[in-house]
Amino acid sequence: MSSTKEGQKISQVILQEGVYTFETWGSKKAVAEPVVYMIDHFVVGGFYRVHTTRGINENLNAPGMHFEPLAFINSCITPDQNMAPDADPNRFYAYGVIARLALLAAARELA
Repeated sequence: MSSTKEGQKISQVILQEGVYTFETWGSKKAVAEPVVYMIDHFVVGGFYRVHTTRGINENLNAPGMHFEPLAFINSCITPDQNMAPDADPNRFYAYGVIARLALLAAARELA
């Protein structure tokens, strides 16, 4: 990772933590992975990276992928105990927990 695809020297990078997923999207059950954005320790949004021709054990960041919005309807600070575990607010809460744990792991690695 010493240079970009265009041959330019790399001087700074953004670390991206990855968590294995079994998510699917749409009627064709395309493989999808949630991508969560954070500012400081706050989850602020995200999207699904979707690929219709890749499998669950393949990199979805490849030609043919597309993005679908990951709408954080509420702040998702706590799970909604009145809803099913896979209901959107609870799934988004789980994504946020995993994102915060990945952030802690990355901070620990830097220290």
